[in-house]
Amino acid sequence: QVQLVESGGGSVQAGGSLRLSCAASGTFSRYAMGWFRQAPGKEREFVASIRWSGGSTYYADSVKGRFTISRDYAKNTVYLQMNSLKPEDTAVYYCAAQMSRDSQYRYWGQGTQVTVSS
Repeated sequence: QVQLVESGGGSVQAGGSLRLSCAASGTFSRYAMGWFRQAPGKEREFVASIRWSGGSTYYADSVKGRFTISRDYAKNTVYLQMNSLKPEDTAVYYCAAQMSRDSQYRYWGQGTQVTVSS
């Protein structure tokens, strides 16, 4: 059974930083890990992803230059370093695992709240 558990959310003022973590339980093969977010009244949106093998990264335009995704093989964990946070970054952040290149993200965490005040 694959489980993803996010942590590191919280409340910060605009301009501040947070680092989210997503720990995966169990050993499983995956193509990529991603971070998504959902703000109140809005649809869930892609934030960033990283290929598990090779480490290529991809970002939404709204977070480029401010957020950095990374992974730690030994800890089976993916991170999202968020700098220069803005009020519009306020959302519940989810991590997810994509099992193959052409598949949807299959496993999701429970989410962690990030609140940025102005």
